[in-house]
Amino acid sequence: MSDLSAVTGWIQLALRRDIVVRGVKVGLVVGTILAVINHGDRLLAGDVDTDMLFKIILTYLVPYSVSTWASVQTARAANPPD
Repeated sequence: MSDLSAVTGWIQLALRRDIVVRGVKVGLVVGTILAVINHGDRLLAGDVDTDMLFKIILTYLVPYSVSTWASVQTARAANPPD
């Protein structure tokens, strides 16, 4: 399997509906917990600037990415290529 087809296959799995839904759920739950822990004081004070907004977006993106990666790796292990 070429590198390009391996990457394409990985992306196709990552975009599979069940994997996306799981990633979004994990991202929302874990991202919210982390955002409150890391930025709760400034959020409550209404002190939100562009830099903080970027960090909050990353706070949600990281658990989504980890969940997606783990789900794709699990799907690949369950159905290895020939």
